[in-house]
Amino acid sequence: MTTRKLFVLGAALASLTLTTAQAQEPRKFFIEGDIVRGNSQAGMTGPICVLANQFKRKEVVVFRMRVTDITGKPLDDKALKGITVELSDGNKLKADWRLRPPKSVIDAGGLPGPVDAFWTAAWTVPETYPTGTLGFRYVVTDASGHTQTWEPLREFRSLPTILDGVAELSPIVRQPPPPGFPNLMK
Repeated sequence: MTTRKLFVLGAALASLTLTTAQAQEPRKFFIEGDIVRGNSQAGMTGPICVLANQFKRKEVVVFRMRVTDITGKPLDDKALKGITVELSDGNKLKADWRLRPPKSVIDAGGLPGPVDAFWTAAWTVPETYPTGTLGFRYVVTDASGHTQTWEPLREFRSLPTILDGVAELSPIVRQPPPPGFPNLMK
């Protein structure tokens, strides 16, 4: 092989490596979350803030998220511009960052204060919503406008599922935390 051919081949490989490296921007955040059953002003449909992935129409689906930087530092509403939960049907839900549990639960349970802080977005399943799985993803935007997306496993059994029927609402029952529940915000 001539020197010229080796030079052309080397330049092509260097160009490919540079393009690949530029396309794979390093992740800036670690994103974790879960999905729980929520309550509404109209009432509750079952235990609140319990992990769930099956919901009837009129139930509240709550997406809970925590985002940390690469050192593990949690990122709040001062560090992030926001988080959007994008549903597969095109709906977009704006997440809020708050101390948890809410003040009403702290007061009802006699807690000394919040025990955690994270992002949440709530969505009430419309009464006419079709049954089946509901895909979603989180889009995190930092203060500079850079985004990073997280999607759950694409295994249909792990996605939220909308079941047939309409949930019956009952009055909200505030339960105090179990004795000795730790205050994790210390």
